[in-house]
Amino acid sequence: MSNRIWFHASGGQQKGPFPEPQFRDLIAQGIVRADTLVWAEGMAGWQKAGEVPGLIPGAAAQPSLPVGGSPGIDSGGPLSVDLPVWSFTGWWILVMIGSLLVIPSPWTGTGYYRWLFPRMHVPQRPNLAFTGQVGDIWYVFIAMGLAGCLGYIDSLLQIFGVLVQAVLSWVLIRWVVANISSSGQPMRMTFTGSVWGFVGWQILTFLAVFTIIGWAWVMAAWTRWICRHVSGTRREMVFTATGLDLLWRTVAFCLGCLFIIPIPWLLRWYFTWGTTQFVLIERSTVANA
Repeated sequence: MSNRIWFHASGGQQKGPFPEPQFRDLIAQGIVRADTLVWAEGMAGWQKAGEVPGLIPGAAAQPSLPVGGSPGIDSGGPLSVDLPVWSFTGWWILVMIGSLLVIPSPWTGTGYYRWLFPRMHVPQRPNLAFTGQVGDIWYVFIAMGLAGCLGYIDSLLQIFGVLVQAVLSWVLIRWVVANISSSGQPMRMTFTGSVWGFVGWQILTFLAVFTIIGWAWVMAAWTRWICRHVSGTRREMVFTATGLDLLWRTVAFCLGCLFIIPIPWLLRWYFTWGTTQFVLIERSTVANA
């Protein structure tokens, strides 16, 4: 195990990579404790350090019991998703057509969320569903479609369209987060990020595209910012992928799509990987890490 490379979650962000000797020093210094989420290549997912056999001296390799004695009710871990390749591809095609034609976009967008969320698996949150209705914010979908067309008219209008789409995306994410349920009960989550912060990240991402590779690091940081501003639950969602992770997988995805035929499988691979990079951590763990 001395050659393994380790990562740990701290302050709501992924830290690493650390060679094993350096990681052991972090344990000795108390930076990585038994309740810190860690991961190394070969592990199925993120685990508390105390649950990894032989990692924390004297720690029992079993899940801890939260207050109240119910095992695992506050346990964290990575999200996952089960995507039938042809259904997933079909929905992506429908969403793209809806966006291009603008008018159908509220139906295709809402339908996609209703199809997707039941296939997502969140630790200790069974039977996810999306309860949003087409009529809730239909005008946002329409406006996003129209704003996307501005770039075909004029380059200056394209910049304006990017700003408009940023504001509309902020409204959309608030709507999506607020309409997620588990086992028929609303999860009562809210997105508390400010519209100006969201627009700022959108502008930074747009500018980072001109650096060719910098956008990946900006996107990773932006996603972590979004996660930090989802409230209403006892656990915090952390995005663990690095800019380099995003970059090489995106490049591989784009190159593979040039061959056309692999596109459905590449879509599923890329989206499935992205989902597993979201990890739930007890908020007390994040605060004390």
